[in-house]
Amino acid sequence: MTPYASLYALHLLAALIWVGGMFFAWMILRPSAVEVLEAPARLRLWLSVFKRFFIWVWAAVVLLPVSGMGMLQMGFGGMQGAPRYVHIMMGLYLVMLALFLRIQALQLPELRRAVEAEDWPAGGAVLGRIRKVVGFNLLIGLALTALVGMRPTF
Repeated sequence: MTPYASLYALHLLAALIWVGGMFFAWMILRPSAVEVLEAPARLRLWLSVFKRFFIWVWAAVVLLPVSGMGMLQMGFGGMQGAPRYVHIMMGLYLVMLALFLRIQALQLPELRRAVEAEDWPAGGAVLGRIRKVVGFNLLIGLALTALVGMRPTF
């Protein structure tokens, strides 16, 4: 396996974990949790899910730019030689990172405080805001995936 192939595989795995995790949470876990669990249990579940998932997102947040910059240097000789889709990919990564950091730094502590205080309506409101940010981030991640899939023709 070449160094470029290794970086590419790491890059794909990191993106798959982040975007796939959001897809699973949005499309499968949330509707199932709403169907089966009462609000207190559901909010506690989400705190546990975020705690575990965000470890993997942090790994992706680090691996994506490291592997991406390595591929950029090996494949294109730097930013000047990179095609437009690479520049778009980097910009969308920054948007996704900003949205993730918003959840991690601002909304998750607010959710934790509401759950610890057993303020279920406030916790539900925070979780609803988190869901919207995750949904937007998921759309960006899916669009980014489609963009990369079209790269030979873009």
